[in-house]
Amino acid sequence: MDIRQVTPSFAVAGQITAADLPQLKAAGYHTLICNRPDGETDGQPAAETIAAEARAQGFDWYWIPITSGQFTEEAVAAFARVLAEPRQPVLAFCRTGTRSITLWALAQAGKQPAAELLQLATAAGYDLSALAPRLGATAG
Repeated sequence: MDIRQVTPSFAVAGQITAADLPQLKAAGYHTLICNRPDGETDGQPAAETIAAEARAQGFDWYWIPITSGQFTEEAVAAFARVLAEPRQPVLAFCRTGTRSITLWALAQAGKQPAAELLQLATAAGYDLSALAPRLGATAG
């Protein structure tokens, strides 16, 4: 499991499984956000399977599935609401972490300068430069 820390209270990762949950609990995560729709690839665990185990282990669980490239305002708003919850730190995941960090940046637009959001994403290993116009437009 490759966890990329973005801020002290937020990180992203690629696909997790129920077997990863004890490690995530030991690392101090309280909230999990799955941004992957079910059935994207063969062998991918169903979100509800992970959700049931995550809830049993005391995690807050949210499923905001994003089809690659389809970042709706509703999904961004839902992601922002989860980030505003008090149970942090938050780990969001998808296939590679890219959708999750993109949602995070869009949810933070207007709260932080676009350049800062892009820099944090780059430091975590994600190039969101193509998102710069949308981050700037939202921030204004």
